[in-house]
Amino acid sequence: MEVNNDYAILRNKMVQEQLISRRIKNPKVLDAFRKVPRHLFVPSSLVHQAYGDYPLPIGFNQTISQPYIVAAMTEYLDIYESHRVLEIGTGSGYQTAILALLAKTVYSVERIAELSLNARKILQRLGYTNIRYKIGDGTLGWKEFAPFDRIIVTAASEFIPGQLQEQLAENGRIVIPLGKGYTQTLVLGVKHNGRVKQRRIFECAFVPLVPDNA
Repeated sequence: MEVNNDYAILRNKMVQEQLISRRIKNPKVLDAFRKVPRHLFVPSSLVHQAYGDYPLPIGFNQTISQPYIVAAMTEYLDIYESHRVLEIGTGSGYQTAILALLAKTVYSVERIAELSLNARKILQRLGYTNIRYKIGDGTLGWKEFAPFDRIIVTAASEFIPGQLQEQLAENGRIVIPLGKGYTQTLVLGVKHNGRVKQRRIFECAFVPLVPDNA
């Protein structure tokens, strides 16, 4: 990983002012945010804003989420080192990097080929070896490697896609924004006896989850 004291200072400031101040408490999550060079995952013209408290555009009408949102979703997943995590929406690859520091393996699906290939290039350059990449319809999950201990969806859907519910392991967790329009509700789902029980977390704003047949 890159070593740059200026960026390390910005990361520490981001963790203190944006995450800890908003009650992100998991030390492993906080440590991951101190390590991952967020500035490498944004367009070169926006590097100076990489550690700001807001989302940034990454092209193709997609964004890299606000650091706090990434942290909150990650903390609610409650990832262990033995976990296999399915990520729907590779996007910039920043969330993927955070997950990869916490989990055994990350399976990341992205429907936009250019974003997937660019994220893979950055993540491989940074030395991540526990990530598998797929270009395809995220609503279908990745059946070949199911079940997954954790699933994170970084785009909004009106409901939890049935394939994702099926591919979630018993006692597994899924974090997904649900709703239509410009704002949605971040939801934590936990699977018990084959059913996913949902709990509302807070309001949020994500780009829509788009199936291939839309």
